[in-house]
Amino acid sequence: MKFIENDKVFIIAELSANHGGQLEIAKETVRAAKRAGADAIKLQTYTADTITLNVKNDLFKIKQGTHWDGQYLYDLYADASLSWDWHKPLFDVAKEEGLICFSSPFDKTAVDFLETLNVPAYKIASFEITDIPLIDYVASKKKPIIISTGIASLEDIELALETCRKAGNNDITLLQCTSEYPAVPEHANLLMIPDLKKRFNVKVGLSDHTMGIEAPVIATALGAKVIEKHFILNRNIESADAHFSLDETEFKQMVDAVRLAEKMLGKVNYELTDKKLKSREFSRSLFVAEDLKKGEMFTEKNVRSVRPAYGLHTKYLKDVLGKKAKNDIEKGTPLNFDLIEKA
Repeated sequence: MKFIENDKVFIIAELSANHGGQLEIAKETVRAAKRAGADAIKLQTYTADTITLNVKNDLFKIKQGTHWDGQYLYDLYADASLSWDWHKPLFDVAKEEGLICFSSPFDKTAVDFLETLNVPAYKIASFEITDIPLIDYVASKKKPIIISTGIASLEDIELALETCRKAGNNDITLLQCTSEYPAVPEHANLLMIPDLKKRFNVKVGLSDHTMGIEAPVIATALGAKVIEKHFILNRNIESADAHFSLDETEFKQMVDAVRLAEKMLGKVNYELTDKKLKSREFSRSLFVAEDLKKGEMFTEKNVRSVRPAYGLHTKYLKDVLGKKAKNDIEKGTPLNFDLIEKA
């Protein structure tokens, strides 16, 4: 199933941890994503035990200057994870709303579970790009794969792509991503988007963690065909990701801005539309600028390039100069070859 088309940016609302531990909040978030103009809602399928170990030593404590510093990985993921029992209800709500629903699996059991839901695509999260066995297993399902590159080296990306292609899966989209939460604008590196496309010959997009909506709009102008942004029903919900997520109003503003950018980008087309042809009437052409008598010579003083465009093309000016008027000509007459005396 190829749901990422070349003529439209595919916009993903990332639910992530923004369910607040309540199924009803998660369901309403899906509905709100539809109202905000998203094409898809994306979940994350893991448990604390499938993503880390329940070990409380310094190795498993977050200490990188993030919003989550001081927490143990196991505790963070236990709080943030989405119940697997909620997946089908959320898939059902998404279907009712006309949204595509898919997920990021974090181990093979998550992939197997998502297969029972007939998930249409998979997302490999930034921190999983080095999990080659997971990527190989996901690729073997022969469904579209979206891969974030937030922590990836060039070699990591090459290996991930090689793994997908060896598994016979070439429906790959790479997302430029900055794994900062939130990401500062100077670290967005949006010029990576056209480079990823050219270097790896894949579809490209942006998984955005910056505040605001500017990065997705710029990314669209740079050729992004996928935009992913964290989405929250409202910031009063207690969530590990609330501080860098967009609410419904903000997400809709982003969608509207991206759609406008798409319209403004248009397409490469040198053909003249009816509107352009009409507007050409205001371009320049050669007009007689003074009253002329029959036999009088055309000069730079009495022939000028002016608006509108009803006279000869300006490229003929040198051909006209020095020639003689065939008849009396009134000032303001569009010049044409019938008014010029033949040599």
